Amino acid sequence: MTAIAGSTPSVGGMSELAAIALNCSLKAEGPSNTEVLLRQVLDELEGHDVTTDIVRVAARTIHPGVLSEAQGPGDAWPELREQILASDIVILGTPVWLGNPSSICRRVLERMDAFLAETDDDGRMITMDKVAGVVVTGNEDGAHNSIAQCYQGLADVGFTIPANAATYWVGEAMQPVDYGDLDETPANVASTTAMMAANLVHVARLLKEHPYPAG
Repeated sequence: MTAIAGSTPSVGGMSELAAIALNCSLKAEGPSNTEVLLRQVLDELEGHDVTTDIVRVAARTIHPGVLSEAQGPGDAWPELREQILASDIVILGTPVWLGNPSSICRRVLERMDAFLAETDDDGRMITMDKVAGVVVTGNEDGAHNSIAQCYQGLADVGFTIPANAATYWVGEAMQPVDYGDLDETPANVASTTAMMAANLVHVARLLKEHPYPAG
């Protein structure tokens, strides 16, 4: 296994936290319903004094593979991997396509597979003290299935999944209304998003101050 150094900064007894949201829309640019909900999650996290960032994964060249190293010229995964590992909270956002997470989302999880063979200075998986959540949007069934797939993949590669660490919106099947078209956020979505953010922060701070034992 490869050893990766880590650190645990804190200010005034309160651990600093950073979050990254990975928008796995199939579109490299332009309107994204997934991004609308992701940014609502980030707004909630910022209310808990978390530094946030968002990445449109399709705008970067991520080659297929299951390794951390670049898989050919121009592969942007190593850089994105460093951004992920520099964060305490990782949010995977995906639209629903054919009832499942997007192909971009699957590729991110496949590249994360390399985390299984990488350890920190204490012999633990490098993601062991990081938490993860999931955001899903779509105009078809499949939100729970997509969340379940993402949960399993993220847990497999070492992330901790807090309770209620997902929020989603799916519209009526085969209708033209998208999440970004709504005049206001549905109350149930807003409350779930707020709970998700609070739980992510709570567990992230616990793990920051009380890490998992050495491997």
